[in-house]
Amino acid sequence: MASPTGITGHLPRWRVWPLYAAGFTTAFGAHGIAANLGAYTEGRASLLTLGALLALYDGAEVVLKPVFGTLSDRVGTRKVLVGGLIGFAVASLAFVLADDTGWLWLARLGQGAAASAFSPAASAMIAQLHPRTGHGRAFGSYGLFKSIGYTAGPLLGGVLVLLGGLGLLFAVMTGLATAVAVWAAVAVPAVAPQPRARQTLADLARMLTDASFLHPTTALAAATAALSVGVGFLPVSGAAAGLGPVATGAAVSVLALCAALTQPRAGQALDTGKITNATGILAGMAVTTAGLSAAMIPGLFGVLAAAVGIGVGTGIITPVAFTALAAATPAERLGQTMGAAEVGRELGDAGGPLLVGAVATAATLTTGYGALAAVVLGAALIGWAGYGRSLGAGSGRG
Repeated sequence: MASPTGITGHLPRWRVWPLYAAGFTTAFGAHGIAANLGAYTEGRASLLTLGALLALYDGAEVVLKPVFGTLSDRVGTRKVLVGGLIGFAVASLAFVLADDTGWLWLARLGQGAAASAFSPAASAMIAQLHPRTGHGRAFGSYGLFKSIGYTAGPLLGGVLVLLGGLGLLFAVMTGLATAVAVWAAVAVPAVAPQPRARQTLADLARMLTDASFLHPTTALAAATAALSVGVGFLPVSGAAAGLGPVATGAAVSVLALCAALTQPRAGQALDTGKITNATGILAGMAVTTAGLSAAMIPGLFGVLAAAVGIGVGTGIITPVAFTALAAATPAERLGQTMGAAEVGRELGDAGGPLLVGAVATAATLTTGYGALAAVVLGAALIGWAGYGRSLGAGSGRG
């Protein structure tokens, strides 16, 4: 069966492995450095400076992902993929050579801008290089490798900083991005840009507000919001219940492991017709809601149940939502759609912790979990009532 871009026949899996490596690179780059900036800036910069350093990467992604996504539709996704990886390597190398705190700002901004290029390009190529009947498993595998990067990043980054400081960590980032760029240039097939009709601002507005885009993107935002809250706040709940750092760290690892292992299975279930786009997203949001609700239960049981629920729920949502987006998007605008959807994820990544933190400050952390659970549940019900049918149009995947 042909892919959305007309590629036919069986594409050897090794030819798309660099895309999975690119997903790992952006996740490792984001969390591996972010988790170690606090120790590096301690005694030299204020918490506000640290917060700004942490925000540079994500801020660049929010602004630039739609731009580079649209560019990849015009010039070709592989060019943007390889160019972004090279840019990531250059930004990392700049800090290694300078070895100066002042360059850390520029390096993180450059890394974020480069990730804004190759991350949506990789997502678009996942759809371009697989037949529609294999999108679920493909996006699930891609999500698995990103989850490994998110999970391993802080640990591996900490080991590298311990051995050689931030300079060694940035050097490893340089080597990793360079290797993946070369690998992608050699192994990943080029996909010619598709003919594009002129798009007006009104056309773009219609695309962004259409149910086929809005519902999966909202689900992705909800998933990343819950994931960020789980990683950031479950250790706080564990500590309040008298659990030590090893136990709370293990709970976060359980969350990440559940998310990683669930994604390929959810994608395969979608491809084999066991679930549909609409029912998969609804089920994922329901499980995520249950996980956030479990976080309101005090003690070890609540923390572990929340970790499992949030991990499994977000693991279901991610490949199914991306598959739904790819199915509803014309081949010539895959990059634009993936870039715009990634912005939704970034907003959820920031908005979830802000909501829970604000409610916890005004009331309690338990109330904060409940507030986010209500938001996720409300989004699921609205989506099911208003958008579920649109996701089911064609291919029996609704």
